[in-house]
Amino acid sequence: TSFKWGIPVDFDPDHVVYVWLDALTNYITGIGYDAEGNSTEQYKKFWPADLHLIGKDIIRFHTIYWPIFLMALDEPLPKQVFGHPWLLMNSGKMSKSKGNVIYVDDLADFFGVDAVRYYVLHEMPYENDGNATWELVAERVNSDLANTLGNLVNRTISMSNKYFGGVVSHRGAVDEALDKDLEATAVGAYGKVVEKMADLKVADALTEIFALFKRCNKYIDETEPWKLAKDETKQDRLSTVLYNLVESICIGASLLEPYMPKTAEKIAGQLNAPLREFDQLEKFGLYESGGRVSDKPEILFARLDMKEVAKRDEELSAAMRSAAEKSEEEEGQDGQEGIDLPGKEEITYEDFAKLQFQVGEIIACEAVPKSKKLLCSQVKIGSQVKQIVSGIKAYYSPEEMVGKKVMVLVNLKPAMLAGVKSEGMLLCAEDSEGALALVAPEKPMPSGAEIC
Repeated sequence: TSFKWGIPVDFDPDHVVYVWLDALTNYITGIGYDAEGNSTEQYKKFWPADLHLIGKDIIRFHTIYWPIFLMALDEPLPKQVFGHPWLLMNSGKMSKSKGNVIYVDDLADFFGVDAVRYYVLHEMPYENDGNATWELVAERVNSDLANTLGNLVNRTISMSNKYFGGVVSHRGAVDEALDKDLEATAVGAYGKVVEKMADLKVADALTEIFALFKRCNKYIDETEPWKLAKDETKQDRLSTVLYNLVESICIGASLLEPYMPKTAEKIAGQLNAPLREFDQLEKFGLYESGGRVSDKPEILFARLDMKEVAKRDEELSAAMRSAAEKSEEEEGQDGQEGIDLPGKEEITYEDFAKLQFQVGEIIACEAVPKSKKLLCSQVKIGSQVKQIVSGIKAYYSPEEMVGKKVMVLVNLKPAMLAGVKSEGMLLCAEDSEGALALVAPEKPMPSGAEIC
């Protein structure tokens, strides 16, 4: 009832409905739901959803509003809703003016798509927010992808070529203790991954896969193939060791495919083996004895020079800060809020007394269409509601804004910003780096309280 824009409710003209009704119903209308009972086969197949995977900041809409809508339609509810954590930058929110925003395209261009996929999935645990910096991504690439995985695959293929011309054969020369332990780790990995994924613990599932790769590296240290190669009587054992490694890597690559598809394909290609279906991953020994690996192993992940990473990070950050400063200058020239220009003339108390400041409560907020910077807030000030457009989208999400008590300049002449009418100004503080924060009363104050 606090504002008029939206779809009027037919049974109560004081109420309007806006974005979340039509946004949420897209889940079912997009797959063929029909209110008259003529829903498509696709709808019948895919609804109810096994899982809604959403950002944690929109849990309220998906666990309160959406179930109410579905109950009203007598349609089944989603079986599960998971609000995933956020990815933070240096443990804080990203801000373009600070130059600390990480764009996935920049990361992918430098590190590769699969490396970025691995980092994000691995660093966003089930219960806590994740943290990202260029340095952290590089360290993870070097430790996990280059050392643990890439080095394992390269060593195994290189030794197969060096000692047996690339032919991989199981010759039955078994060390019961070592080989059975490796086999148990390999065939047991699938069940552990399934268990973690059933609980939506994606990072933990990846940890289980890399536990297999680490066990393979340990197996190399235990069996010492380079020593076996020097003893003519132990060639069968050497061949069996390399077979066990190739077989274990095949299982690991198949487990890795949903998370790092291109990397899994590259590994399988170098081993000249297909990636396996899930129902084959608890069986050991499916690699065809006598198969041949690639004679030109490809480096999956090269070790990164941390100085080069830091240089690239600083270049992008500097460019971002420069763009933010230019954008703020342009906004100031356009008469938009958020920039205090230096050198303003002195004013008298009578001039200041013309400004009316009051406490407001934000009761609704949404992003301004086609604008990267603006939020449109409905602000309750006493008994009235004002619509105020602010250039703070880089610092607050619409959901974060709702419920905040803010300080408002209420008698500012209305203006059109990005085609949207603005009837006041929210007061913000700006630090030396250009980051903005809303100014709020120190103590709880009622909406409409005068600021003097």
